Amino acid sequence: MSEQLPDVQADRPDVTVGLSQVGVTGVEKLVEVAREGKRPIVLMAEFEVFVDLPSWRKGADMSRNMEVIDEVLEEAVEEPAYRVEDVCGTAAERLLDKHAYTSRAEVHMEAEFVTKDRTPVSDRPTQGTVDIIAGATATDEGTNETIGARVTGMTVCPCSQRMMSERAREKLQELGVGEADVTEFLQEVPQAGHAQRGHATLTVETAGAPEVDFNDLVDVARDSMSARIYNLAKRPDEDHMTYQAHLNAKFVEDCVRSMAEGVVTEFPDLPDDAVVTMKQSNDESIHQHNAHAERVAEVGTLREELAEA
Repeated sequence: MSEQLPDVQADRPDVTVGLSQVGVTGVEKLVEVAREGKRPIVLMAEFEVFVDLPSWRKGADMSRNMEVIDEVLEEAVEEPAYRVEDVCGTAAERLLDKHAYTSRAEVHMEAEFVTKDRTPVSDRPTQGTVDIIAGATATDEGTNETIGARVTGMTVCPCSQRMMSERAREKLQELGVGEADVTEFLQEVPQAGHAQRGHATLTVETAGAPEVDFNDLVDVARDSMSARIYNLAKRPDEDHMTYQAHLNAKFVEDCVRSMAEGVVTEFPDLPDDAVVTMKQSNDESIHQHNAHAERVAEVGTLREELAEA
């Protein structure tokens, strides 16, 4: 065909309304993350790629979005890439450059990451999985990058535990146990409470490269719940997890607040305008619904709130 094909996307739409996000989702790519002195980490990642669309343009160039992602990921394999958020940042900036009509480009990435642990009592090697969450937003004013993690742990309801403690107190008193001994017993042996599997999501967004380490984010998120969990667990490990969880009973709201405290404590160099997103969802064991809490705030705001406590 000798004549150039028409660029229908550049036509004026019938309804002249601008769109905030147009792009592709579910793009699966291998991403290789280099490590100093170690073998690289290879991730099977899923990407979402978006640009905004002005009211006067009918469509975005979907094939161009895919071309940019392919180019960036190929370069990430050929040259050392030490941070997945940088891969997203580079892709977002290239999207902005290649689309003359857009003012904002976004790239989001998620991948499953295998962690290596040791069981808390038997000290056996075991593996776990966490989700890496990365992304970037590029505009003419600059690029913001995001790094985060989604982890799984265990929580125990303080309300149901309090009720069981009161039941135990009444029974011990009926058996003639002195008040001082009852109090000491209940302090040393935390009572039952309904437990659930919890899912913590923690991300940090800053202008440029976030000044946080992914593994540290994972630790903050895991420690925000009542107890860490492990895929391999001998009976002493199960006893440890159960005891620690009931010793540290938390509502879903408490988990989010613990994440906020952990971010402020563990990342003192984060700028005040860094944006932290903290979410906790618990799979309730005695209800058909789940519990959820979240907070999005700048680090400076969290520092102020914690300082007032």
